[in-house]
Amino acid sequence: ADDDDRVLVGRGVFAEVLEHLARVVPRLGAGVRMEERDRDAVREAARQGGVLSRAQLYEVGVTRWQIRAHVRAGRWQLLGDRAVHLGNGSVSPPGEQWAAVIHGGPRACLDGASALVAGGLVRFEVDRVRVSVPRGVRVRHHPRFDVRQTRRWSETDVVRAGIPRTRPAVAAVRAALWARTDREATYVLVLTVQQGLTTPQAIGEELLRVRRDARRVLLHSVVNELLDGARSLGELDVTRELRRRGLPLPDRQVLRRDRQNRYYLDLYWADYRLVLEIDGIHHTWADSVVGDALRQNALALAGDTVLRLPLLGLRLRADDFFAQVEQALRDAGWRQAS
Repeated sequence: ADDDDRVLVGRGVFAEVLEHLARVVPRLGAGVRMEERDRDAVREAARQGGVLSRAQLYEVGVTRWQIRAHVRAGRWQLLGDRAVHLGNGSVSPPGEQWAAVIHGGPRACLDGASALVAGGLVRFEVDRVRVSVPRGVRVRHHPRFDVRQTRRWSETDVVRAGIPRTRPAVAAVRAALWARTDREATYVLVLTVQQGLTTPQAIGEELLRVRRDARRVLLHSVVNELLDGARSLGELDVTRELRRRGLPLPDRQVLRRDRQNRYYLDLYWADYRLVLEIDGIHHTWADSVVGDALRQNALALAGDTVLRLPLLGLRLRADDFFAQVEQALRDAGWRQAS
């Protein structure tokens, strides 16, 4: 009887063990699957500085409850309400950049100096990552990121390979426009060209798109310097180009007088009543703007046609400007000798 009781007890214990295993094994399997999902997420995050969006985590199978559990356990960190750092240490600069773009939304991109740094600019630091979104898009403010609407936003300016960011030439111009000081604006333009992220010509093309800004005059001056030799452009350079294009040569520095003052015209075709004024940086200074306007008005009242040729435009759009000169000459009666 004792042997039979022991057998029954042994069978009962064995049954309990089997029942316990039946309950535990599925949970162990779920844990294994969760660890695999976590590893997949970590591998994906490695491409983005250790940061993923919630949507990306959901795609690899990590649920919002699992995200919450990792955060509460101190294994992961929330960076805003959309980005998650899959670690508990400090966030790397690329991670900060990705977190800022994720926080800004699907149309957000790094802009200004932040875009340049992401593109390889060194020896330049930003306090907060700057992200731009189009006008009309809801801006979700966060003390960690600088997310702003901009009227200058355009999809054609955005590089989507890697982290979304504005093209280097566009980013350089905006970094200079948004710089804290004129010195910093100059520095970021020079540094961008020196380090080969873009060319002075490309920056100049983008700067021509800027119609109004308090720093526009300064940036034109800096770009002219970067174009290496812009200060030598003047009457002699234009005359040489006119000759190359087969256009008639003007007189230079022609003295004119009106009722109040006397002044000199840069280039003048007397037979065709055509004036070409070459605008260096001094023409945009406040004390020159008024004088230039009065002089141009006096010439117009006297029956002359006045064209203006800015140095930056001459370096970047020479064909367009000389086409206008040729058109003005033809309208005035000039015909090219056959």
